Amino acid sequence: MNGLLTKTKITLEMIKWEHSIFALPFALTGALLAAQGLPPMRTLGWILVAMVSARSAAMAFNRWADAALDAANPRTSTRAIPAGLLSRGFVLAFTLAMIALFELACWQLNRLTLELSPVVLAVLLGYSYMKRVTRWSHIVLGLALGIAPSAAWIAVRGTLDPRIALLTAIVTCWVAGFDILYACQDMEHDRLAGLFSIPQALGLDAAFWMARILHLAVVVLLGWFAILFHFGWPGRLGIAAVAVLLLYEHSLVSPRDLRKLNAAFFTMNGVIATVFLAFVAADLWLKH
Repeated sequence: MNGLLTKTKITLEMIKWEHSIFALPFALTGALLAAQGLPPMRTLGWILVAMVSARSAAMAFNRWADAALDAANPRTSTRAIPAGLLSRGFVLAFTLAMIALFELACWQLNRLTLELSPVVLAVLLGYSYMKRVTRWSHIVLGLALGIAPSAAWIAVRGTLDPRIALLTAIVTCWVAGFDILYACQDMEHDRLAGLFSIPQALGLDAAFWMARILHLAVVVLLGWFAILFHFGWPGRLGIAAVAVLLLYEHSLVSPRDLRKLNAAFFTMNGVIATVFLAFVAADLWLKH
């Protein structure tokens, strides 16, 4: 039992489960907008279970699929599987357990959520192989997180409104942009290993410009999103805050200085997602 608990703790550290905060605020935003307020607590609870289990399955599967690649990369060679802390069999078993929990959550929500769950899993698990075949893997990762608000909307209403799909596009651009920046630190390794990415294909300067364009698109699309959902001043102020935070995030790093990349990638993105949720919640609260 102690060995199992130790392995579970190492697994949670490996998948960085606390970084669920990247997508979770956007899922909650979708749920709040769908319910025009706070959804039933039962629904909200199963949405949280679905979100955390789906992300845990995706991250664990990524570590399982990339074990050999991680071992060859000095930056990732200390991860749990290459370091011998966990076996590939244990990580795969954990992945399957999280998939089962995700399917249970979908079943508890509604029929359409359950019917679409295989599509969600295909995107989440399929991302792990994208760097082997295309430089646009960043977009697939963006979509993996971007489907969260649309999925939460479906979980609440049992139908899909095209308006919430715009938030999926927004999150896709946001995540793809910061993943391009994050991939800059592996540019040389990706070239040697035959892996694909925007930095590997186009170089650091072009990668940074691509990330900036995607994040500019985020701000523009958020303006459209505010119109579609009739945001008041709190929602619009939230969009302005996101724009300022994105600008600050880009000020932390440059093609010649990647030292603060982890701060830009982990800390700031968690802040951006949480700030957006808070302002949308405030907007809905004032309206009702």
